[in-house]
Amino acid sequence: MTFAETFSLKEHKDLVNSALAEFSTRECDYLRGIGSELNDVATAMHSFICDSGKRLRPLFAYVGYLGTGAHPDEVALQAASSLELIHVCALMHDDVMDGSDSRRGAPSIHKAFEAIHKSNNSLGSAEQFGISSAILLGDLALIWSAKMLHQSGLPSDALLRSLPMYDEMRVELMAGQYLDVYESTLSSQSVERSLKVARYKSGKYTIERPLQFGAAMGSAHPEKLMKAYSDYGLPLGEAFQLRDDVLGVFGNPSETGKPAGDDLREGKRTVLLATTLDRVSPAQQAIINEHVGNANLSADGVEEVRNIMVTTDSLAELEDLIERLTQAALSALDNEVIAKVARTSLAELVSIATRRNT
Repeated sequence: MTFAETFSLKEHKDLVNSALAEFSTRECDYLRGIGSELNDVATAMHSFICDSGKRLRPLFAYVGYLGTGAHPDEVALQAASSLELIHVCALMHDDVMDGSDSRRGAPSIHKAFEAIHKSNNSLGSAEQFGISSAILLGDLALIWSAKMLHQSGLPSDALLRSLPMYDEMRVELMAGQYLDVYESTLSSQSVERSLKVARYKSGKYTIERPLQFGAAMGSAHPEKLMKAYSDYGLPLGEAFQLRDDVLGVFGNPSETGKPAGDDLREGKRTVLLATTLDRVSPAQQAIINEHVGNANLSADGVEEVRNIMVTTDSLAELEDLIERLTQAALSALDNEVIAKVARTSLAELVSIATRRNT
């Protein structure tokens, strides 16, 4: 039976989970060895890393590797798994910047360490301790990502080829995070600027760059494949982030792990909000101005904003855009530069990235 007939995204997600758990266990044991003061750090890091998630970045990276025609390889899977730790860094820092109290149905890292401070009756500000801890844990995750990659056993030539994409992925993520913070300081909002934030904050580092990272691991001359992966990854990455925009307002808390309408409370300058503001009446504008960015926004207030997004057809417009981007990604797979087994998996990943509830 050939590999193409037996390849399973679920099985490889399980392998990614195992690789991350093994790495995290080893690194957390090292932290505990430094001193008992780091027990809470080790526990929080291991729990956050092993609390699954979609593992999209490692999966795209590994499928990108297979797209070169390379054979399945445990070392390549280890290297691809390291990308998840960049995502862990982004999530921890993002929750601090957004003031999010929860993540995946549990307290966010800064809130968890704020609670630890309070339970220990420690000196100083519990809030500041929580924020400082989350920044440091996020930084540690970023360091661990590089460590996991460098210790993966990847041959030196493949490692050197992949490092430019690895570096670019991290730079673009941080640039996108800053664009998101900067956007919140502006007095106006535009769909074009919000799309740019979506592209860099999430889209490129979730799909395009991991695919290209995998291509660099698997081939000494991946130039044509790099373009094919951009043609697929850029529209899908934007569709992925736009689906996040929808879930941030309309998602079910039991599935998203976040309170209903949390993006509205945080005042996130999403494409959905920008589209809505382009279509509202003065009365609707006043309602949005009152509710968006209000940390104490009630469920009734969330529903009012949702109704405006629906009645102005802003939600429908965004769903249409997601569908167009999704179809563009699928069309890009009609390219024999990408090995067949990868094209099959990439088509499956389109659905996972855009037709999801979390």
